[in-house]
Amino acid sequence: MNALLSDPASILVIGMLGLLGVGFYGLLAVRNLIKMVAVLQILIKAAVLALVLAGRASGQVNLGQSLAATVIVADTVVAVIGLALAVQVRRRCGTLDLKKLSQLRG
Repeated sequence: MNALLSDPASILVIGMLGLLGVGFYGLLAVRNLIKMVAVLQILIKAAVLALVLAGRASGQVNLGQSLAATVIVADTVVAVIGLALAVQVRRRCGTLDLKKLSQLRG
């Protein structure tokens, strides 16, 4: 077990798989719109770790880090827009529960 955690690549793989597990569980369990944005952020962080790991595995660490930084910037913009939309949905509909919002008609 100690040899497994001594390699940085295996630590990245374990972290990525942990974040993916938490993210997918959150997608299944969460019904609040704001919490859904947070869960999607967790999944994106797993993708960022995967990009860094792929860059390290291919010998192009700088490319992997550049792609990860680009994903972080784009993800931040998407998260801000998603939270702004959640605030507007809350003001207009009075709820953030996805089940209740899916039942709205009109």
